[in-house]
Amino acid sequence: MIEGIYQFLDDVFGPFMMNYHPLWVITLMGFIIGGFYTLLYYFFTDIEKQKKLQKLAKEVQKEMREAQKSGDEKKLRKAQQKQLELMKMQSELMKQQMVPMFLTMPIFWIFFSWLRRWYTEVAIAKAPFNFFLFDWFHSMYHSALSGSELGYFGWYILSSYVIGMVLRKLLDMG
Repeated sequence: MIEGIYQFLDDVFGPFMMNYHPLWVITLMGFIIGGFYTLLYYFFTDIEKQKKLQKLAKEVQKEMREAQKSGDEKKLRKAQQKQLELMKMQSELMKQQMVPMFLTMPIFWIFFSWLRRWYTEVAIAKAPFNFFLFDWFHSMYHSALSGSELGYFGWYILSSYVIGMVLRKLLDMG
């Protein structure tokens, strides 16, 4: 079954992958998948509720600090009670956020195992210096890439992060 999915992806994206530099291919894939994840998250979570909870959490933290500084037990208990209510609401919101995560996990694993077939030891981007995190990551996975080279996974993370941040800003997701 997975080979059928890989074949479909090869048919759809194969010509693009063969005709363009891996940097452009991975960037486009990062934009497509990162944008898809962001939009899925946007439609499955209540953004307004999330913003309200963030604001409430800041208020509760402020009340808690003030109560601790003043040493007023009554205020402290009241702030702790609000904190418990806030935790219940946050738990409810987390349940909502689990749906997009469960929907995207299979896509993530299939997509990356398919990309690995094309770009296993290909340097997508090269920095003018050795970056210790790249070196550490490559040594951890016994990669032939040097500390100044970024593979497909790292470049995908950067490009999907950028599109995710831009979309979150455009959609006013906080």
